[in-house]
Amino acid sequence: MKKALARAAYSSLLRLATPLYLARLWWRGRREPGYRVAIGERLGSGKGRAHPAGLWIHAVSLGETRAAAALVDALRVAEPGLRLLLTHGTATGRAAGASMLRPGDHQAWLPYDTPGAVRRFLKRHKPGLGVLMETEVWPNLLHEASRAGVTMVLANARLSERSAVKGKRLAALLHPAGQKLALALAQSEADAHRLHNAGVPSVEVCGNLKYDLRPDAEQLAQGQAWRARLGRPIVVAANTREGEEAELLDAWLTLPATRPLLLLVPRHPQRFDEVAALVAAKGLVLGRRSTWSAEGPAADDARADVWLGDSLGEMALYYGLADLGLQGGSFRPFGAHNFIEAAACGCPMLLGPSVFNFAEAAQQALAAGAAWQVGHWAEALQRVRALLADEAARAQAVQAARAFAALHRGAAARMAARILALLPREG
Repeated sequence: MKKALARAAYSSLLRLATPLYLARLWWRGRREPGYRVAIGERLGSGKGRAHPAGLWIHAVSLGETRAAAALVDALRVAEPGLRLLLTHGTATGRAAGASMLRPGDHQAWLPYDTPGAVRRFLKRHKPGLGVLMETEVWPNLLHEASRAGVTMVLANARLSERSAVKGKRLAALLHPAGQKLALALAQSEADAHRLHNAGVPSVEVCGNLKYDLRPDAEQLAQGQAWRARLGRPIVVAANTREGEEAELLDAWLTLPATRPLLLLVPRHPQRFDEVAALVAAKGLVLGRRSTWSAEGPAADDARADVWLGDSLGEMALYYGLADLGLQGGSFRPFGAHNFIEAAACGCPMLLGPSVFNFAEAAQQALAAGAAWQVGHWAEALQRVRALLADEAARAQAVQAARAFAALHRGAAARMAARILALLPREG
């Protein structure tokens, strides 16, 4: 009774908040027009429909969509004729997911987690199997999928200690949702233990899909060529979040005048102009990737203090440009972002204190000599100066980073095999 009441209260709150949710989407669409596309799908409606009994994969945002790409590649190798329904929650995730589609596939927004919207979505698409990426546990979605007979899997699953503690406060709502999952394919033993305690009945450890993402070789080579032409050290601050850029720039200004070039790549594209204005306010000369020609940065850009990586889908280019990296999302309590891609590109990273989203990977990278962890920006920049002055130590870290990324591959094939074994077959 308590669990039913918890979900009923949750559903009522969501229904009341729906107008505000839709207004927020429209507001975000001012800066990211993708949010104004197919608004009806957010409520489970829409014109198109996926192939019935196909495989449905939900990747909420850009990071999960990139991880899903490795899984999709492995699924298509094992079953070339597979038809997919891809759903997302963010405009960047949907844009990235579009490149993964093949004839017969379909793409849509995941509906708001109200019972009616979810029922309309499931009735419209009739998926044979649903795969949620990483942390996407939605109470009504899982409840209605169970009622409709749709088997649900959580792939590349992770649950930090911090999230597990928060989840206990909402156990009456989240525990029944976890029980509706047929299987969770966890990134690590620690994740598996926490997921099982959160109510998921069957959990298997498969590793992290992000190790199976291969850098774009052409982008990587281009970045390396531009770096060689510049003849100046470059440090990339990758996937930075709110507040981190200002703190980093303040610390950066304390360095000697012969400091390296800083390449800032904000996590969210809607913040590009905001970060550009921040750099200008600090009195630093800025160059923007969006103004470069196919030949790369111009002579004026080469004399800049800071470059802004204001483009999407070019992280391999940015890592190729860099001698070292600073991991955004780890210097404030965001839990870090994917530094495995940087390692695969041979760009060793300095991690801040907050890495709970990649706890096991961080431990392994530190042990392998593929990354270093520091307590704050000032310490990070001290380490940057020391490493830029020690070519042998930096070269050793580059090799360690590549070896670390290669060592842990294989999760995509393991997850694909388990998912396909659960997929219902027509006829």
